[in-house]
Amino acid sequence: MQKHINKVTGAGLLVALGIIYGDIGTSPLYVFDSIIKGRVLDENLIIGGLSCIIWTLTLQTTVKYVWLTLKADNRGEGGIFSLYTLVRRRRKWLVIPAMLGGAALLADGMITPPISVSSAIEGLKQVHGWEQIPQTTIIYLVLGILSVLFFMQQFGTASIGKMFGPIMLVWFGMLAVIGISHFADNVQIFKAINPYYAIKILTQEPKGFWILGAVFLCTTGAEALYSDLGHCGKNNIRVSWIFVKACLIITYIGQGAWLLGKVGHPASEISKTFYEVMPQWFLGFGITIATSAAIIASQALISGSFTLISEAMRLNLWPRMKIAYPTEARGQLFISGINLLLFVGCCGIVLYFQESGKMESAYGLAITLCMLSTSILFANYLVLHRVNKLLVWVFLIGYLGIEGSFLIANLDKFKHGGYVALFVAGALFA
Repeated sequence: MQKHINKVTGAGLLVALGIIYGDIGTSPLYVFDSIIKGRVLDENLIIGGLSCIIWTLTLQTTVKYVWLTLKADNRGEGGIFSLYTLVRRRRKWLVIPAMLGGAALLADGMITPPISVSSAIEGLKQVHGWEQIPQTTIIYLVLGILSVLFFMQQFGTASIGKMFGPIMLVWFGMLAVIGISHFADNVQIFKAINPYYAIKILTQEPKGFWILGAVFLCTTGAEALYSDLGHCGKNNIRVSWIFVKACLIITYIGQGAWLLGKVGHPASEISKTFYEVMPQWFLGFGITIATSAAIIASQALISGSFTLISEAMRLNLWPRMKIAYPTEARGQLFISGINLLLFVGCCGIVLYFQESGKMESAYGLAITLCMLSTSILFANYLVLHRVNKLLVWVFLIGYLGIEGSFLIANLDKFKHGGYVALFVAGALFA
């Protein structure tokens, strides 16, 4: 079974696209808007922000999760509790970061579906003649979509993955095409590939460091990627990530090139960068595919949450709940109690924040704690596997530094709604 799930196949790659990459794949809907929010557009902000995005996706998602952390699979299963299972005999106190990370991931799972679906649906305001659509209508649409999504969970992620895979293939293809279509807007944007511009904005610009709180949104799905390891296998994830990362970086470059044409304008003049870069005739199709991708983004966190809780129950860290196995596929499971908990939490987030812009202010703070916990546990995993101590310390200090910086920048979100995610994570931890 282990060899079977790790074999790279066309079907496996398609299912990986359908289940794994929803969260990280829909980040172009809101990342740039969050970076420029409340600022006047200038070249340093746009190029520096894009450089931060590119290198965050490289260091945080590619190196830490896709290359390194996926090695730590517990009989084919992934996630922070699987990682804890592999290292728990080394130090008793490691249960603390494991529980903290699990609670934070579950809390963040309540914000991912609302922000992704809301960001997509709000594109309707870009359509000619629909500019004045009431926000209450947007809210009703979002709640309706979430209701259908959570109802579908009981039928298993195998059927969902087969259905979602082709949609995500179209989504990532669309991201690449839209990005490429704007390359010629301003070729200066390609300077962002040089990490110098990321370092420059973080160290030399006034308040530049604080854009990390917005940049972090581009990598929030990395932890869910690891949690969903059991659904697809590490090799299918690694191969498909090459395509996914290329499409993401291309679309961010395209958005950045378009924004360079708006230098000197306040960000408030731009409603949604993602939809602004689309031609008007394409908006209808673009919104439809974006909404579908947002639903899939929600799926990545939901299926990851089921895996997370099943591992927690196995470790006696969570009360016993009934687990259903809707299909014979490995790693496919459904926990009705968690499904209901997430559904109620997601609806509460939508009704409380109402707009995706306000959700951005709360998003990412909790998941930073989860990533820090994963770094601590994985460093212990490396020690158990007799990896050179110098390399272990380089990994630990490097990633505690990166994620510590993200955490400090994200603390600015606490008063803007981040307290909601921390309150939920604290309750789950308790």
